[in-house]
Amino acid sequence: MPPEEIPYKRSRFSTRLLEHRLYTAGHSWLEQEDEDVWRVGFTKFAVRMLGEIVELGFETAPGTPVETGQVIGWLEGFKAVTDMFSPLPGRFEGFNSAMNEAESVRLLTTDPYGRGWLFRVRGRPGDECMDVQGYISLLDTTIDKMLGQRHE
Repeated sequence: MPPEEIPYKRSRFSTRLLEHRLYTAGHSWLEQEDEDVWRVGFTKFAVRMLGEIVELGFETAPGTPVETGQVIGWLEGFKAVTDMFSPLPGRFEGFNSAMNEAESVRLLTTDPYGRGWLFRVRGRPGDECMDVQGYISLLDTTIDKMLGQRHE
């Protein structure tokens, strides 16, 4: 049975979120691949805020221990440059090799929840990661702030 998709729409932003994934306040998603291996990517909201992605790079070698919040790479879009952070403590298992090709960075905007994933970490997510309902609440609050409204 495929994972349940939850449609989300607020103002002019819409996406589909997968119920079985975890999410972070930094707008990353985590999907468990193996007992302790998590694939990580940016949510559609994060990608939209960055604009068209033009380049990315990783500063962390596979096998390197990482901590939650540690910078492991960077991403440049037309609107902004941002660091990529590890959303969990553990061991960096490597980046998505499809991202090596210049044209494949487009996968971040065309398929952020599928082939556009960024990297893998072996470890266990902490309490700062949230389920899909927690992420929906975060999106509501974030978008309300962007619109100049207070979230009740």
